[in-house]
Amino acid sequence: MNRKKEIYKVTLVGSAGNAALLTFKFIAGILGNSSAMVADAFHSLSDFVTDILVLVFVSISAKPQDQSHDYGHGKFETIASFLIGLALVAAATGIIVSGVMKFTAWLNGEELEAPRWIALWAALLSIAIKEILYQYTSHRGKVLNSQVMIANAWHHRSDALSSVGAAIGIGLAIWLGNSWAVFDPLASIVVGLMLVKVAYELLKKSINELTESSLPAETEQEIVQIIQSFGDVQQPHNLRTRRIGNRIAIEAHIRMDGQLPLNSVHERATTIERKLKQRFGANTHVSLHMEPIK
Repeated sequence: MNRKKEIYKVTLVGSAGNAALLTFKFIAGILGNSSAMVADAFHSLSDFVTDILVLVFVSISAKPQDQSHDYGHGKFETIASFLIGLALVAAATGIIVSGVMKFTAWLNGEELEAPRWIALWAALLSIAIKEILYQYTSHRGKVLNSQVMIANAWHHRSDALSSVGAAIGIGLAIWLGNSWAVFDPLASIVVGLMLVKVAYELLKKSINELTESSLPAETEQEIVQIIQSFGDVQQPHNLRTRRIGNRIAIEAHIRMDGQLPLNSVHERATTIERKLKQRFGANTHVSLHMEPIK
């Protein structure tokens, strides 16, 4: 399986769905007099933009290591995830500001017109399509160990949640009539706040990787246990770990009997490296520094 081509295929499926949905949502939002649906359409537009980001950055991250990138180009996937988080923040900000302005107008006595049924049907259709895209993209992202695909899957899920909020607000506004049409902009504010939470999680993870944050403590403990499973090695120390896109890097110092031949020490280091790669992936970067026991 060609990882790059598979990511392209999954992303193109998502972008086709986003293009169709954002067009329908904009039309339904305008014809249906629904600010919540127009806000939801802008969210789908941000999804479409992030699909383009994925296609561009995955192409770069798939390049092998070269003279200027000794560790490969995996961090470009992390950059794409970071940009997706920023796109979510931008979409959420626009949605919240728009909703607050309409709510303020309602508080000041302005009568809002209730949305029409086409807006509700657009929200329900969006929920179904975006949840299917989330499940599909998330599953393939886990299989391919692609952080940017998983981030993009959450963008699909956040759009589905956005449409749930929009559907509730639009439905209540239609049911209760013009007097309570304020439920429509209130729903858009709730949608925006949900997006802020999703964006925070994506940005936090991306920033941790870009700033060379260590792997979780339980992962580092597992690495130490694998090294210690060989009886002739002792005192693994100076362990350093980090993530490089869809792979990880492991560096450690290990002590062995100083009287052993160099060939034996090298063979043991190679065996440990092989076992770590079996556990964490064939592309795992492993650097072991062997020291004599004093």
